[in-house]
Amino acid sequence: MSRLHNPQFVAAFAASLAAIGLLGGCSGDLNPMRIAYGTGEAGPPAKAPDFVAQSRRSDGDFMPVGVSAPARPIRAKSAEGTKALEDELLAARGRNEARGRSAASVPAQKATPAEAQ
Repeated sequence: MSRLHNPQFVAAFAASLAAIGLLGGCSGDLNPMRIAYGTGEAGPPAKAPDFVAQSRRSDGDFMPVGVSAPARPIRAKSAEGTKALEDELLAARGRNEARGRSAASVPAQKATPAEAQ
C-alpha cells in the first residue's frame, strides 16, 4: 500500500500544509508585492498631482528624534473659553432643534409642475 492511500499519512500531510499556510501568513517575507516593489518591477513612483505638490511645505523633513516640537502659535483655550464655546454650541443646537420642530409641524405642500420650474 502506498503512502497516498494511507489515511493517517494523508491526514498528517493535510495538517502539515494547513499549519504551514497559517504560520506562513504571519511572515512578512512571503508577501509577493514586496518582491515586485523591491525589484522595481512595479514601475517608477507616481508623481504627485500639482495641487498636492503646491500644498506641501518646502521644509517637509521629519523632525529628528529627541528634539522637542516648536511652540504652537495659537494657545489652547482656557477653561472659561471652553465653557463659553460649549454654551454657544448648546444654544445653537437648541435653536436648530426648535427650527426643525417648527418646520415639521407645518403641513407639506405639493408643488405643481409649473412652480417646480
